Amino acid sequence: MIHKKYGELLAKQEELLNKPNKVNEQFYNGIYDRYENPVLTRHHVPLHWRFDLDEEQNPYFMERLGINATLNPGAIYHNGKYVLVSRTEGLDRKSIFALAESDNGIDHFRFVGEPLVWEDMDENETNMYDMRLVKHEDGWIYGIYCSEQKDPDAAPFDTSSAVAQAGFVRTQDLKTWTRLPNIKTNSPQQRNVVLHPEFVDGKYAFYTRPQDGFISTGSGGGIAFGYCEDILNPVIDEEFIIDERQYHTVYEVKNGQGPAPIKTDRGWIHIAHGVRNTAAGLRYVLYTFATSLSDPTEIIAKPGGHFLAPYDDERVGDVSNVVFCNGAVVNDQKEVFIYYASSDTRIHVATTTIDKLIDYTFNTPADTFRSLGSAAQRAQLIKKNESLLKVTK
Repeated sequence: MIHKKYGELLAKQEELLNKPNKVNEQFYNGIYDRYENPVLTRHHVPLHWRFDLDEEQNPYFMERLGINATLNPGAIYHNGKYVLVSRTEGLDRKSIFALAESDNGIDHFRFVGEPLVWEDMDENETNMYDMRLVKHEDGWIYGIYCSEQKDPDAAPFDTSSAVAQAGFVRTQDLKTWTRLPNIKTNSPQQRNVVLHPEFVDGKYAFYTRPQDGFISTGSGGGIAFGYCEDILNPVIDEEFIIDERQYHTVYEVKNGQGPAPIKTDRGWIHIAHGVRNTAAGLRYVLYTFATSLSDPTEIIAKPGGHFLAPYDDERVGDVSNVVFCNGAVVNDQKEVFIYYASSDTRIHVATTTIDKLIDYTFNTPADTFRSLGSAAQRAQLIKKNESLLKVTK
């Protein structure tokens, strides 16, 4: 018999799932809209994924397999629906991948099916997270995620040192997934690997982030680019940096590609994350840049500063002062849905358009890299606006 508490909790959850999400009118920058509520939280996870509903086996209706957070989703617009592959973290710290769908991309997201599984090719893989979804021109949908395992060279008493590599899967229907070999590079640690959506000179192309340590980049870091001849044997022999870290910027400590770049008439627009250190710890923000359509390794525009940062309640969570994006969707109307997690706890959406992204990326002033340069830049804007204000008086 199903426990009587189930119906009560289900009714409350349905209220949450059916709650409309409205634009946050308190926020405005002309670039994108933020929304009042997250689109996906741990409270959205179906009750039968967390509770044993059998009253005899679970008389107190205890949550047997709890959920700690939903975060860092891959995203795709597929068969008229907005689909997220959510990193769904259990109370045991293990992350699983789960699909959630919405008809409008802003609210009414619901988890569907069951957690994603595929052939277990690596018995040392302990955790997996942060999938990037890419619909490639070869007809497949690819997912690249961080595959984490204990560092085999760690001392016996060291239970926290880890190695990150790029796990690789593909599908055509988001239901049946085929596990491919891990993407191989010459870097000892590899994170934030993203497949370019199109062939480049007849080859598969990848954005990578070489680094020496699991957390620290060491001599590595920066968004790199590399080629692969055979997608079924994904080996990248050479990585070269196209967007490097720089002192006293929002991407000073680390940076990495977010979702796959968005193709526009002006160039490929990239949404990346940048990390800097503060007295309160690492601060993660998003920034954009554009690369050439003819040469995706050539940066042709890069606004100064961050594009999106933690805002109000978004600053609080498991890992505070963080926003992270590895999923963005462009629908048939050229509207852009940017899915980002705040403080490793919940998932939000920001909406804009291709035209606005182009305007922001190509017309926002670049970083001068010096305070006096920034002051002169702002003074120029002030003088221009003061002239306009005088004319209108």
